[in-house]
Amino acid sequence: MEKMKHLEGLEHIYDILFGSLHHCVVIVDEQGVITYMNKCYYDFLGTSRAIAVGRHVTEVIENTRMHLVAASGESEKANMQYIRGNYMIADRVPLYDGSRIIGALGLVMFRDRKEWAEMNQHIKTLMLELESYQKQVEQLNGTSYSLHDALSVSPEMEEVKRNVRKVAPSDVSVLLRGETGTGKELFAQGLHKLSERSMKPFVKVNCAAIPGDLLESELFGYEEGAFTGAKKGGKPGKFQLADQGTIFLDEIGDMPLNTQVKILRVLQEGELEPLGAQGPRQVDVRVVAATNQPIEELIENQQFREDLYYRINVISLTIPPLRDRPEDIPLLSKFMLQKVTERLGKRITAFDQQVLDRFLDYPWPGNVRELENTIEATVHLTEGETIQLSDLPARMMDVGQANRKSGIKPLKQVIAEAEKDAVKQALKEAEGDKRTACELLGIGKSNLYNKIMKYNLE
Repeated sequence: MEKMKHLEGLEHIYDILFGSLHHCVVIVDEQGVITYMNKCYYDFLGTSRAIAVGRHVTEVIENTRMHLVAASGESEKANMQYIRGNYMIADRVPLYDGSRIIGALGLVMFRDRKEWAEMNQHIKTLMLELESYQKQVEQLNGTSYSLHDALSVSPEMEEVKRNVRKVAPSDVSVLLRGETGTGKELFAQGLHKLSERSMKPFVKVNCAAIPGDLLESELFGYEEGAFTGAKKGGKPGKFQLADQGTIFLDEIGDMPLNTQVKILRVLQEGELEPLGAQGPRQVDVRVVAATNQPIEELIENQQFREDLYYRINVISLTIPPLRDRPEDIPLLSKFMLQKVTERLGKRITAFDQQVLDRFLDYPWPGNVRELENTIEATVHLTEGETIQLSDLPARMMDVGQANRKSGIKPLKQVIAEAEKDAVKQALKEAEGDKRTACELLGIGKSNLYNKIMKYNLE
């Protein structure tokens, strides 16, 4: 009874503060449950206090981030949010009682419907212009990915993305490690786009694809007449093309030793000498390198220079293979299926549960790239609206049988499957009531919502 009176007293105070505002206001508790919403917001959403208060904010406001702010304690200023067909600008701040977070307050910034319509139209125009400019910049600087394209829910991948955001603003050299197909180029482009060099070129060099005798001229360029057959007027090298921007040296472990010496000079002195040139040229590039080889072993075998290794390995980021993060597989599969079907114009809406189970069993030696190729192949082969086990490539059927015979699954996969089953069972016993499910599982409501999204249980 006292708690109810306390809440009613708070709501009365909130109404005095926010009730007459022409801005939309919402307040949530630390679990992301709505405790207050002013009349302006009720009217805009077409809801009421009886429906909204007491429910998780994600059930009432589309594309909301209020529960995330309440969980993280990090403010979000002038954040764009898409609601009911419009872009809105929202401020979100955590609420504290001393040092303890007790919730978050959100404020949508617009004065009246007419002003909002004008602002919304202006924003849409700007967004279209921005999209056009972004495409032009991507064509000019050679990038097509950003860090947002690295879809994940696994702690390992989230940690890699956090570290990318930390080091991106600096000019420090970064070495990306990971197996083939893990997305090293995506992270390299993400580093570039988050850096101060984002409007300058991003130049990729695949050190394994260029013959050793041509690699030096590709990297450093040449002057007219430098050798027989040299192009008239000469040719700038990749480092010159990347001046003021970023150069991505993919598969750097395959670079010949004599070329490594010149790369080291560029990193140490900021200068290079094209073939046939009379003197050095100054360049300013950030180097991001990538390898799927153990460079330390190459150094021991005198196949890679130790001094170059320390120059490119200032920051080392390891991208985990797909088999070590099975919780990302459902999310990636759903996204890739949507992307492929839209491109091919086929109506395929889902995977049979047996297919998803097989995806979790399979070791994915080709990682994310193999997953995407597999999904594209199944889209071509399937005849219905749901991808069936029989649509999968033969290699996956064989490996799946071998895995089942051994009876051994990776520990992370076992844990993920157990967690998913526990959440499903709790929701079933609670007859869909999420508050009761939280009590059964002993977790908070925001945590439950994250797991429902993670395992695609809705």
